[in-house]
Amino acid sequence: MEVIHAWSAPRSLSTTLMYSFAQRDDIEVLDEPLYAAFLRATGADRPYRDELLSKMESDGEKVVKDNIYGPGKKKYRFCKHISKQRLVGLPSELLSKGKHFILIRNPLNILVSLSSSLLVLCFLGDSSEAIGVILSGLRCFFSLLLFDCVFLQPSFEKIHPLSFLELGLGELVSIYSDLCQMGTPPPIIDADELQRDPEATLRGLCNDLEIPFQASMLKWEAGPIPEDGLWASWWYKTLHKSTGFASPRKYPHTFPLRHYDLLEQCLPLYNILRRHVKHKSSLLTSTLPPPSLPVPENAKLFAWVGDEIVPREMAKVSVFDSVVQGGDSVWEGLRIYKGKVFKLEEHLDRLFDSAKALAFNNVPTREEIKEAIFRTLITNGMFDNTHIRLSLTRGKKVTSGMSPAFNRYGCTLIVLAEWKPPVYDNDGGIVLVTATTRRNSPNNLDSKIHHNNLLNNILAKIESNNASVDDAIMLDKDGFVSETNATNIFMVKKGRVFTPHADYCLPGITRATVMELVVKENFILEERNISLSEFHTADEVWTTGTMGELSPVVKIDGRVIGEGKVGPVTRRLQSAYKKLTDDSGVPIPTYQEP
Repeated sequence: MEVIHAWSAPRSLSTTLMYSFAQRDDIEVLDEPLYAAFLRATGADRPYRDELLSKMESDGEKVVKDNIYGPGKKKYRFCKHISKQRLVGLPSELLSKGKHFILIRNPLNILVSLSSSLLVLCFLGDSSEAIGVILSGLRCFFSLLLFDCVFLQPSFEKIHPLSFLELGLGELVSIYSDLCQMGTPPPIIDADELQRDPEATLRGLCNDLEIPFQASMLKWEAGPIPEDGLWASWWYKTLHKSTGFASPRKYPHTFPLRHYDLLEQCLPLYNILRRHVKHKSSLLTSTLPPPSLPVPENAKLFAWVGDEIVPREMAKVSVFDSVVQGGDSVWEGLRIYKGKVFKLEEHLDRLFDSAKALAFNNVPTREEIKEAIFRTLITNGMFDNTHIRLSLTRGKKVTSGMSPAFNRYGCTLIVLAEWKPPVYDNDGGIVLVTATTRRNSPNNLDSKIHHNNLLNNILAKIESNNASVDDAIMLDKDGFVSETNATNIFMVKKGRVFTPHADYCLPGITRATVMELVVKENFILEERNISLSEFHTADEVWTTGTMGELSPVVKIDGRVIGEGKVGPVTRRLQSAYKKLTDDSGVPIPTYQEP
């Protein structure tokens, strides 16, 4: 006989699922076989405690050996477990043997379900007879109030105090972790998915458990089943009226705010488990398959958000943050070469200038930002071939709205470090197209402020994407070339180097560095208005930016630039730039060169 273990928190449709499995012709079921052992070990009070302890085995070791893994008459045995009933000291075979899966449910719904019953149960005491008397007069009313299998139970808070331990999500995560460490990560299903599409969810579960699906799992006769625990008269009344999985409510009940703190404690644990559910079909869940990452190693990284380092999937800002409310944020791009942050001080200068221009208050100090950068890099072990997106938002607001007067929490600092080689082909070259979207005029929004409101650039980037090229050139209001949607731009004509004025474009730090290198390498540099046709007929063109370094351009708007390959001036400056990045930068503390 093969044992199938179902682990869940209370009020997660676990009994309904047990009824489903009980309909199979190849399975016998056990209803919470560890319940008596749990009561004996914890001393927890239940109205039926004495009767349960007198009729059910309470020695955990015997339960595991004789009841759970004892001989049976069918091919499979299904054990419904509540996670909190897995106590310390139970035999290791409980997890190491058999097949396991986890049933989860959003604690938002669990707590609402529990609270719904409390609207009347406080009047009923522990008398099941009183329940029957009152039930006839209030059935219609309470059918609207109660969730799933909730039905006028005795006062839940009296016999099941609502607490973190009672909900058992911590133990559920522990069970998942222990099974993963054993090399047998369990499938996870969500109760909401089970209600929304029982057949698809059960078929997927059966496939994961490597057992055949049986259509009989979808329906059953109303009434109790012989395998019900003796507590069934207290908890299963609504289930006994059912003949299958009930559809979920379209709209929820109002959440009882007295359980808000408990929800905050439990919800992160539910989300940890929910990430491992294979099939999700909730209202706003994308139906797209998980995308591949440009650099797979970035699937597991740490980011600095606010005042702490968190894993990638937890790296989020508040919906009240100004960057969400209005793109109200400034940013910098940094590159790390061989244990050093290149041009760190210059980038921080610009970050603080941008924040001051936007009248940010309560800005972190330079040393605080440096420490956050270094701690993030060290935690990730990122000391080379790394790019940082450094953002400083105006911070979280006390209420939604545009006004900076609502920002009373201080700024939000974000340090997002990724393994990221230069994003352009700096050997073969890139292709550009000219966008119809014009670069913002300083009459509207000064490009000297390195802000996060990038819609102007994004519209141009959409044009380059539609043209299937690398980036888009953006013109100013007079038709002169300003920059691309993401980089500054240079051209060479007859040995002279030209670049547009920084009136409309961002005066990039890489741009300034390359301008210094141009002079150092004894080329003539001229900064002036440049028309688009001059770029079309240039001998060489390249773009500059922290993300891509020096990227040669081989074609613009269908015109081949020069000989259609990286030119000699570009090569020389690329080499000078590489030497500069190798030799300079702010060292990362603790880094030791291999």
